[in-house]
Amino acid sequence: MTGREFVQAAKERIATAKTVDALRAAQALLLPLEFGLSLEQTATIIGLSKSRTGKLRTRFQRIEIGVEQVKTKKGLRNHARMSLDEEVKFLAPFITQAQNTGVLLIPQLKAELERCVGRSVSTSTVYQLLRRHGWSKLAQHPRTDMEVMQAWKRIAQEK
Repeated sequence: MTGREFVQAAKERIATAKTVDALRAAQALLLPLEFGLSLEQTATIIGLSKSRTGKLRTRFQRIEIGVEQVKTKKGLRNHARMSLDEEVKFLAPFITQAQNTGVLLIPQLKAELERCVGRSVSTSTVYQLLRRHGWSKLAQHPRTDMEVMQAWKRIAQEK
């Protein structure tokens, strides 16, 4: 594979690129093939190192043939404890309960999340989980509302 079969795709990507990385990847492939530039010249033009330019070119080809997927920011969850689908399944009963009662108690959700992932998690992790799935408006911490605090204490005492 010389890359010539990707020239048209690279031209289209240059015209429609929404990020600098997407533009540079298409340029890394197109400039040497269309204008006969060396890898060093291409790297200088797009403002990257020679090795990074070669990697971008290879990645562009892999994405075009479907071997590799374009990474989105949402997909770059390096410390994810669950996949996005697992998170949705985990949150479902809590969201249903919160829609019925109008309250989503963070300590209860945090305790269940810790049990599910098998390790302790910070409260901010719980809020980020809810924000990621669009449910942060339902969240209430017992310390923020005296009625909720009293209800939470009654629930805790019943158990």
